[in-house]
Formats: sequence, C-alpha cells, structure tokens
Amino acid sequence: DGSDIKQITNTPGYDGGASFSPDGTKLVWRASRPKGEDLKKYKDFLKEDLVEPSALEIFVANADGSNVQQVTNLTKANWAPVFNPDGTKILFSSNYHAEKGFHFNIFSINLDGTGIDQITFDKTFDSFPMFSPDGKRLAFCSNRHNGRTYDTNVFVAEWKN
Repeated sequence: DGSDIKQITNTPGYDGGASFSPDGTKLVWRASRPKGEDLKKYKDFLKEDLVEPSALEIFVANADGSNVQQVTNLTKANWAPVFNPDGTKILFSSNYHAEKGFHFNIFSINLDGTGIDQITFDKTFDSFPMFSPDGKRLAFCSNRHNGRTYDTNVFVAEWKN
C-alpha cells in the first residue's frame, strides 16, 4: 500500500534502477559517487533540479541497506542491473569497452566484482536484461536488426547458465 517507506541510500550521487535478488535478501542498483570538483558540480546541478550524466557503477547491499558494496569499477555507464536466477551473479549493461559512448552490451559479473563475462556481442545497444520467472529465458532490449532507425525491440533468448 506504499506505507513503511525506508530510504536505503544516502550517499551524495545518483542512485537508480534497483532490483531485488531472487530470494529478496539483496538489492542491486546503479550509482554515481562524485568526488572533489565533480561533487561540487553535482550539488550545483541539484540546486537547479538537474542531473548531468556521469559514470555509473553497480552496487549491491542487503535489502535493508546494510553492507553496501561496489561491484564494478569500470567507468563509463554501467546500468540496468539484475540478479541471475540463482542470485550468484549480476547481469548489467555497459559501454565500458566501447571507444564511443553508445555501444552497449550485456555483461555478467560475480557479486564480489570478479569474473566479468560478456553476454551479448552487438555493435549497437543491448540493455535491460530480465529473466523469466522460471529462469530459463533472458529478455532484453536491443537496437539490432532495426535498419539503423534506433527503434528498440525486445528479444528473448534461452538462458544457459
């Protein structure tokens, strides 16, 4: 019913796109953590109700907000995180390997930040991974096969863990 709201994060910077682990004990989200001059710039923008795009990393914590851990340290934009079906890995979209900013693919990483694997290999935009309730399929959005129109479509693939 929307009551009993609890704030989980309170560190200066942008937080968003949170989702629960399959067992409901953990949260994963994207965040920026500006420091120094970037923090001043961030606060100045907030005074004008604005946010400037910045580097985003993936964070994980217990569902009550305790034990916050930064999972990625890849720079650029790492976002749209979701746990895999057994809760041992996180899938997310990133452009960290792209020379220019728009080339996004989906990656998998262990909760401790080790074992990064690339899942999709397109030269445009793949993001928003989501598993079927039974964990057997992965849905994601992509700009592939769209005749360079930037139309985004939904794709479904069999998930082989």
